[in-house]
Formats: sequence, structure tokens, C-alpha cells
Amino acid sequence: MNSIFSIHPVSRRLARGLVLAGVAGAFALAGISTASAQSTTGSVFGKAPAGYAVSVHSNTTGTGRTVHVDSTGRYSAKALPDGVYTVTLKQDGKAVARHPNVPVTVGRGVEVDFDCSKINCGGNADQ
Repeated sequence: MNSIFSIHPVSRRLARGLVLAGVAGAFALAGISTASAQSTTGSVFGKAPAGYAVSVHSNTTGTGRTVHVDSTGRYSAKALPDGVYTVTLKQDGKAVARHPNVPVTVGRGVEVDFDCSKINCGGNADQ
């Protein structure tokens, strides 16, 4: 029998095509879910004195997190839902400076710096 008219090569090509389509579809779905997750949050980042902590709390929901300033004086709080936040610089658990009403927007980062030469980092947190 001539292999041109055989059903086996056709079924193999069809099976191979379906497998490739399935793999491509899985990668496409994975890419879509990753993009969706990234597009629903924002971040707050900036400079602050090394060794301090920065607290980022939502003004509307009261939720948030505290991150530590690294040895280079940088911090970053990622994956924050959009909204308005209060960003507080803390030393030994006590608030020493505050930036109220910081807007966090989906897909964006907002820079909030704490410069102790311009603010009194050891003083009142109501600044």
C-alpha cells in the first residue's frame, strides 16, 4: 500500500498540530493572567535613612504593610491596590515623619522620599 494514502501520517500531523496549539494556548493564558495581576496594583518606593522602616497604610481600608529601608537608603512597597495611602517613616517602631494622602495608581509607582536634612526625622510625626 502506498504511504501517500495511509491514514497514519495524517493523524500524526493532526495530533502534533493539536499538541502545539494546546501548548501555545497554555502560554497565552499564562501571559494574560500575569498581565492582569500586574495591572491591578501599584507601588510606593523611595529614599529614607538606612535602618529605618517605612509603613504604607490605606486611608480607606486601613490595610497596608511595613518595609525596611536597606543599607543603601532605598525601600519599596509593591503590590498595593490603588487608593490613597499614608506613608510613615518609623524608627524603633515610632513614627518620626509622615506623608499623608499619597495616591497609588494601578500599574504605576509613586516616589516618596524622606530627606532628614529637610524634615526633622527625630521629631514630631505630624509633619
